Amino acid sequence: MAYRFFIHKSIGAFAEDIVARHGQAGQKAMLFPSPRVARRCLDFIRSRAPSDLLSGLSVVDLSLDTARAVSPMLSQLSPTISAVLYPDGARVFAKEYWQHTGDGISSRRAEFCHSLFKDMLLVPRTSTPDVKTCATSTRPLRGPKRYQRPGSVDGITAATPKSNHAQLSSSASDAATESQESNRFLEERFGRNLDLSLVERARSAIRRRIAGAVAGEVDSVDEQLPAMSTNSRGLHNLQEHDVYLFPTGMNAIFNAHKALLAARPQMKSINFGFPYVDTLKILQKFGPGCVFYGNGSDKDLDDLEKSLRSGERFLSFFCEFPGNPLLKCPDLARIRKLADEFDFAVVVDETIGTFANINVLPVADIVVSSLTKIFSGDSNVMGGSAILNPNSRYYDALKTAMDLEVEDTYWPEDVVFMERNSRDFASRVERINGNAEAISSILQDHPMVKYVYYPKCNPSRPNYDAFRIPGAGYGGLLSVVFNEKRQAQAFYDAMDIAKGPSLGTNFTLCSPYVLLAHYQELPWAAQFGVDPWLVRVSVGLEETSELVATFKRALEAAENTPADGQNGR
Repeated sequence: MAYRFFIHKSIGAFAEDIVARHGQAGQKAMLFPSPRVARRCLDFIRSRAPSDLLSGLSVVDLSLDTARAVSPMLSQLSPTISAVLYPDGARVFAKEYWQHTGDGISSRRAEFCHSLFKDMLLVPRTSTPDVKTCATSTRPLRGPKRYQRPGSVDGITAATPKSNHAQLSSSASDAATESQESNRFLEERFGRNLDLSLVERARSAIRRRIAGAVAGEVDSVDEQLPAMSTNSRGLHNLQEHDVYLFPTGMNAIFNAHKALLAARPQMKSINFGFPYVDTLKILQKFGPGCVFYGNGSDKDLDDLEKSLRSGERFLSFFCEFPGNPLLKCPDLARIRKLADEFDFAVVVDETIGTFANINVLPVADIVVSSLTKIFSGDSNVMGGSAILNPNSRYYDALKTAMDLEVEDTYWPEDVVFMERNSRDFASRVERINGNAEAISSILQDHPMVKYVYYPKCNPSRPNYDAFRIPGAGYGGLLSVVFNEKRQAQAFYDAMDIAKGPSLGTNFTLCSPYVLLAHYQELPWAAQFGVDPWLVRVSVGLEETSELVATFKRALEAAENTPADGQNGR
């Protein structure tokens, strides 16, 4: 499901078919969920691509052909795709927009809409459907029967002339084998896994969990959940409608930034602390720009305060709590005081800390999170959220801006998967907290280890503890730096666990994070104390004793690795 850093094969196949039908030779396509989003991408490419590439840009908006025989349920799903067509030379700019903003489509949306597209049920919005042609087409429509009107035959209404029925019957027979698998796939996908009547209840349940108001399972046909009365965020007036859902975590950050630009005067923002790469890119490339404080230290706050007192003003302040990969926690209490005095909004990314461990909403104007990570845990769906603080001085303006700017592009099936995955979120976090503490203790006590970055043992622990929920832990992410490069390599190679760049999975996952995320800018990262040979570990749900044994074996392998120049090394 992770698709921001590469194009999922289902999305790529759909894009190729759109180009083949609606594009020109040499064009490529990037797919988005709505015309509005596609045109933002188009504007982004136009602002950056060389002039000789601009003539090859266009957009194709595809939507359901309502003149065809489709069911009310399919109309309710309202499948749409907007494709930005561009010459191959502009790919880098289209990919930048896709990656930075998280505005792209999910593979589930692509798979479903691709099937409709193949069956001529997803058509350009600008075209006028030819009803007569639709009624007499010899090509069988292979959409799932649950989405067809009663009395239809392969999607053709009962009013179709008998001669055409006979013609369709012959063609359908020829295509029966080909369509059977497609029909079964879509039936299972939207039959067993997705009951559209539950989607809004699933959205509501997700929002309530994010607000800290417990919501149980939604596998019920009740019309609505009871009114939300309490929450664990510490704000009595927080309501479900203050929580917004997005298809990815980056899309939550992107929309929070857009809302701030719409709600407040145009000024630069602040990115504080070593950043998740695309947060910094969003602030740099969309709007007036940003000032970057890469260490996220008290000294950086001193420098910021000096600038503020000299008259410099800012739109907003973005930070992570804790940060990634050094797990530092900025002084949110001091930041809040500066924000109140000098009129800037505070946006806190709580993805790593998680609201099961920390409560930062009372000192933030907006709290954002990637639901793709530990909130889901199962690594099979993406999502993001943004919460508006109802007590913020900017609340009314932000609420208006969010309601105007934000489109609901979260694909219904993804919503249902996210709701189901997140039901045991709190219990998973508790177990992961315990496992991470056990691993950090092992690493801290080892003589080969130079640093362990973990909120519990970092110098910034008091900042974390100031917002830690009583009885909660320190999260499931930690990073380790060894005394020597060869030790880091041997430790990583010997780790008998999954290897990959994500975090928050239900299984333990490790990666040479800096080499993967900042390979082209290692000296830049090093100036902020980020070692290129750092190994980042996202701790999972395994038995603690098994994890401890795994890490001990990897440390032993690192101990037995010869120094450079010995034994042929």
